[in-house]
Amino acid sequence: MEFILENEELTVKIQSLGGALSSIKTKDGLEYLWQGDRNYWSGQAPVLFPICGSLRNDSARIGKNHITKMPRHGIVRKREFICEKKEKDSVLFSIESDEEMLQQYPYHFKLGIRYTLLENRVITEYCVENRGSEVMPFFIGGHPGFNCPLCPGENYDDYRLVFSEEETCSVPYPVTETGLIDMGRRAGFLNHQQELQLNHDLFSRDAVILDELKSRNVKLCSKKHEKGVELAFADFPYLVLWSTANKGPFVALEPWTGLSTCSDEGDVFEEKRNVQLVEAGKCKAYKFDIKIF
Repeated sequence: MEFILENEELTVKIQSLGGALSSIKTKDGLEYLWQGDRNYWSGQAPVLFPICGSLRNDSARIGKNHITKMPRHGIVRKREFICEKKEKDSVLFSIESDEEMLQQYPYHFKLGIRYTLLENRVITEYCVENRGSEVMPFFIGGHPGFNCPLCPGENYDDYRLVFSEEETCSVPYPVTETGLIDMGRRAGFLNHQQELQLNHDLFSRDAVILDELKSRNVKLCSKKHEKGVELAFADFPYLVLWSTANKGPFVALEPWTGLSTCSDEGDVFEEKRNVQLVEAGKCKAYKFDIKIF
């Protein structure tokens, strides 16, 4: 089922399947969100929970000696969410653990996602609620893809990313065969710069994992016009950039709380870097903001 939020600046669509964004259009009809062309990537903006990325062999030990088997990006992105509340400028979705999910992830949870349309901004808020009796470990992240180029007559390399701070950082090596991360192999990436020129070669080996980034704000800009996207992600320590190796005409700007299993980690879920913990009966909230200009 599809839900629509609309104001004088934007029309936003959200699907109950996956509880995810499916369209962000300006009033002149320009679509900003990637529309899921299967020749490149059939997704659009999946919700990643309770992992971001992959586990080694899709498996980990979790809780009291439970072995979890979990696909890349978790267990909710292909599930039907319930619409709890629809207002003029917001919609609230939720999903609760069922028996099948408990086999994969042995914690009773409720995940709420609220989308709010405020002028030219789409605000995504996650609420992770622990409905069990033990401390619950998890990760959560967003995966919105944006059309790049946005307008006819443009090329991918007309675009750049502009960070809110000057950055000097390296990036770890993604292992495409396993979906994991080799932290022992790092390469210099940004060197006293705020701008990154986009080109398809950036993604020839999969994603760019920005785990040393100071900025919590990034803009997707064109050199041919003033239209673009700004992502604010203060609640998320990692930003992942991704497009397909076959030169997909999009770029995903992904705020994550965690990463795929790394080479310096074992296979205990609770020991993964930056694991999030929520006490029994409590919830934790995370927010990121997409601004269209």
